[in-house]
Amino acid sequence: MDHSYRPSLVQKDALGSGVLPFAGSDLVLSPSQWSSHVVGKISSWIDLDSEDETLRIDSETTLKQEIAWASHLSLQACLLPAPKGTSCANYARCVNQILQGSNNMQLWLRVPLVKPDDDSMDAKSVALVDSWETWNSFRLLCEHHSQLSVALDILSTLPSPNSLGRWFGEPVRAAILHTDCFLTNSHGCPCLSKRHQSLITGFFNHSIQIIVSGNSVHPKASVDANDNSGTNSQRHPLRPYLDYIGYLYQRMDPLPEQERFELGYRDFLQSPLQPLMDNLEAQTYETFERDAVKYIQYQRAVSKALLDRVPDEEASVKTIVLMVVGAGRGPLVRASLQAAEETGRKLKVYAVEKNPNAVVTLHALVKLEGWEDTVTIVSSDMRHWSAPEKADILVSELLGSFGDNELSPECLDGAQRFLKQDGISIPSSYTSFLQPVTASKLYNDVKAHKDLVHFETAYVVKMHNVAKLAPTQPVFTFTHPKHSDKEINQRYKKLNFIIPNDTGSAMVHGFAGYFDATLYKDVHLGIEPSTATPNMFSWFAIFFPLRTPICVDPGSTLEVHFWRCCGSTKVWYEWCVASPASSPMHNSNGRSYWVGL
Repeated sequence: MDHSYRPSLVQKDALGSGVLPFAGSDLVLSPSQWSSHVVGKISSWIDLDSEDETLRIDSETTLKQEIAWASHLSLQACLLPAPKGTSCANYARCVNQILQGSNNMQLWLRVPLVKPDDDSMDAKSVALVDSWETWNSFRLLCEHHSQLSVALDILSTLPSPNSLGRWFGEPVRAAILHTDCFLTNSHGCPCLSKRHQSLITGFFNHSIQIIVSGNSVHPKASVDANDNSGTNSQRHPLRPYLDYIGYLYQRMDPLPEQERFELGYRDFLQSPLQPLMDNLEAQTYETFERDAVKYIQYQRAVSKALLDRVPDEEASVKTIVLMVVGAGRGPLVRASLQAAEETGRKLKVYAVEKNPNAVVTLHALVKLEGWEDTVTIVSSDMRHWSAPEKADILVSELLGSFGDNELSPECLDGAQRFLKQDGISIPSSYTSFLQPVTASKLYNDVKAHKDLVHFETAYVVKMHNVAKLAPTQPVFTFTHPKHSDKEINQRYKKLNFIIPNDTGSAMVHGFAGYFDATLYKDVHLGIEPSTATPNMFSWFAIFFPLRTPICVDPGSTLEVHFWRCCGSTKVWYEWCVASPASSPMHNSNGRSYWVGL
């Protein structure tokens, strides 16, 4: 589009129509090239909230004309200029109209990455607005539309790490890196500060495209590059900057095997398992059985329990009764027998499994390994089985992403009757944890269902494009064996999360849940971020969404209430936010999401 074009200045011809001053025809590229190689850039002069009515109307007309042209070309995305002032209501209204009638084209709102430093009270700093606030206003006016994204303008100074972190939970599609961000190395070539390098690496990890913008301020690098190219063709003046970005990308550590395995699951919502109501499929068993780290931890725990249970002098004469409740296809049976071999202790194993399909595989495994004299297979629900003798050790792997969400407490309550008075349960305890998160993609994926049920369901998800807004806090703890029959499995917890001052304001889309379990004494496993067991992939986090996201201010307290409720046929969670604003009660009476007993 011609930079001097203004709709109000166009002279209409005799038929009352004017030809739009586009740069060229759509034949310059093929349709597939337009859709896969080009992002449209909307004229930067437009100001849809200008006090000047002519400019405002010209801006509206031009925006719609340019979007229509981009749509005609089947562009995947268009870059919108940053809002000019603090008010952006009319701009957002027009963009929302476009989004409502749009095909699948993404609109990237350009937002400068600035946040005033709270410690600095000079006039320049006070005049600055936290650009996240601008984005948030715009996004709210556009009703969290899933096709509205952000293109961040990266400047030479960066806000605090906490302030930067919240953007990783927002729909950032591109980062525009200005040439004046670059420093000069000893060879006269462009380079970036350590903080900028770290930020760019973070963008790479989140599949955010990097765009280099501005005039070359490293002429020596451009001249050297042309001299070394060996051809007469002039290289692009920004090529040295792009080469440096490429160098940063090449320098990144390769993804570990576990991360590569989990790539396809990133930010993909899955319904949690219903292991009591449903029998697991072979594929699900196989996935869990591949998690070697988990079974190494279990083997360590059983070994320690065996050594505590049987002194060396009794090792040859005393046989320990060990029951694996929920044996599946046998990985815990194998881990327990390996622990017995490792410690030189004698073991008698009962493998209790309710899934008749898994029992078939268990029988084949016992026969194959020659365990017939050691392992007794019981095809029964642990809650209803009458054991012929009591166990010294009870081993189970009934934990879900939130610890108790796959009904481990209820199952082990039912199995506790065949554990000796001084018997050992592995795990011996587990605690769930929560933290508030910005998770724009997860929120939009839930919102796409357009119903209440999905907003009141907890999801298992490999969280990636998520900003964690405060440290985790413990929620519910269960200990086994229970020391009192009066102890019930209903729980309630009030949590107060404090948003760090230097984060700036942020949007809470929901809560990430984790667990940490003590298997036996100092042997633990879990997914709570600060203590997570390395290289273990059996569990992803759990996500509890909020029907309406809540904006939190820096330094403010987010008050959250969580309940674990028990009925005769089901167990469910209810949750709500009480401050800084009240949310509705989620999942009242388990109306949307529950785990069946």
